Amino acid sequence: MTNNLLAQVKERAQAWLNPPFDEETRQTVKEMLEGKEDLLIDSFYKDLEFGTGGLRGIMGAGTNRMNKYTIGLATQGLANYLKKEFAQLEQISVAIAHDCRNNSRFFTDTVADIFSANGIKVYLFEDLRPTPELSFAIRRLNCQSGVVITASHNPKEYNGFKAYWNDGSQLIAPHDQNVVNEAGKVNLSEIKFERNPQLVEVLGESFDEEFLNAVKELSLNPEAIQAQHDLKIVYTPIHGTTGMLVPAALRKFGFTQVFNVPAQDVVDGNFPTVVSPNPEEAEALSMAIERAREVDAELVMASDPDGDRIGIAIKNNQGEYILVNGNQTAVLLSYYLLSQWSERNKLTGKEFMVKTIVTTDLINLMADKYEVELFEVLTGFKFIADIIRKFEGEKKYIGGGEESYGYLAGDFVRDKDSVSACALVAELTAWAKNKGKSLYQLLIEIYQEFGLFQEHLISITRKGKSGAEEIQAMMNRFRSAPPHTLGGSEIMLIHDYQEQVSYDQISELRYRINLPKSNVLQFITQDGTKVSLRPSGTEPKIKFYFSVRTKMSQATDYERLQAELMQKINGIIQELNIL
Repeated sequence: MTNNLLAQVKERAQAWLNPPFDEETRQTVKEMLEGKEDLLIDSFYKDLEFGTGGLRGIMGAGTNRMNKYTIGLATQGLANYLKKEFAQLEQISVAIAHDCRNNSRFFTDTVADIFSANGIKVYLFEDLRPTPELSFAIRRLNCQSGVVITASHNPKEYNGFKAYWNDGSQLIAPHDQNVVNEAGKVNLSEIKFERNPQLVEVLGESFDEEFLNAVKELSLNPEAIQAQHDLKIVYTPIHGTTGMLVPAALRKFGFTQVFNVPAQDVVDGNFPTVVSPNPEEAEALSMAIERAREVDAELVMASDPDGDRIGIAIKNNQGEYILVNGNQTAVLLSYYLLSQWSERNKLTGKEFMVKTIVTTDLINLMADKYEVELFEVLTGFKFIADIIRKFEGEKKYIGGGEESYGYLAGDFVRDKDSVSACALVAELTAWAKNKGKSLYQLLIEIYQEFGLFQEHLISITRKGKSGAEEIQAMMNRFRSAPPHTLGGSEIMLIHDYQEQVSYDQISELRYRINLPKSNVLQFITQDGTKVSLRPSGTEPKIKFYFSVRTKMSQATDYERLQAELMQKINGIIQELNIL
């Protein structure tokens, strides 16, 4: 820590000791200035920035914290930008939703206050609602923008502000940076906090029904559900927004045996029954799996607090519950959508799917088989939505997703959607059962046909300013001195998305990457191994994605080959010396 940085931080903090900041905020900042230097620096060393998920941070006082004022600047900046972009409209409108987190309703009301005070009509959900329903509302109500207050699956001390554009997708360039620029021009005294109640319209249960009816239209095999309607399903919202909607969607599809986890139906931003409300983590599904054992369920599903991501568990051949990772769920859903669109003669040659660059390449092979175009985009569902928007009216979007447990079928929502994903996973389970096989057995059959892919993710957390510097130093090291081999196979390609260049290590040629700049590196070897490095856009982490593959002819070889591939990944981790 330099004296210069501390002086700059103190100068920024001093401005928060006077109006327009409220007394509680001023007192908190004063205490930091009087002896909490580490907290002071973390709270003020930078402004919160838009990442892949928008504005997200720890709640508290400071420019690098989620509070009334940082949200106020973002909202006023967005309002100013909307009034410039849609100046020709008689009435600009936005939709606003929030999750279960502490302060979410307060932040939501603050956002509604500011928009309405700026003459913008607000459609405000009466209570917590999932992110995908917010996206749906923007499109259905012809809004120009929208906001959902959420920090997704982050720990309880976090909250966030996700901004959406008129197509129902999260902000992308140039709008994201333009909103940041507009917010940067706003003086705190210019934020209009006085609500105009005449411009606020409340959305309730009747709108939920519209959303659920749209989800129901995704069903491809109602006859399979009718035959397997009593399939036992356990579902948990992990204290979040989808405790009513996912069970309602399952019932609308025709399932009659849906079991809950009562302790996790309780809406609570402290997430008292889990360490982290993240469906990627085994611990978050432990209570649901225990409930599944009690009722002998065939499928376990969980959503994160804002209801956009889904984690699942299924039975293996020994009847034990195992977690299905994000790549495997993407594979199962993609296979189901592609095979059923094909069987029902819905493929005309103008269909497409989308996945992110760190999501399993097994989906590429499936898309090739069915001759469906597959687009690959940067991490962040807004980039998937951008492809859907680009080809709207020309090509038909089937589905897509990302390894981080987010999926979307159909285009009436433009963000990942756990409500429709849960319904479709349940339907595909019923479809497989109708054919005499479990979801586990179906997954193995897919591996037999296309090859066994084993993926693994390591997230390394480094908090604060020093952590951000350490993460960047790690990226610089791999960028300037990349490895020559991984797992005994020579590196064939290096994709540098920051430089927007691919390096062919064999021919020594360079190729341009036609995607936006992003601080991502990928190493691909001659045997198909892929390692990707990416600092998170929403958390103080750097993520390493590993993918290895092999052929698999016999179903009985699955566990042995899976263990061998995992051993290979562990060897690569040691080679890279990252732990």
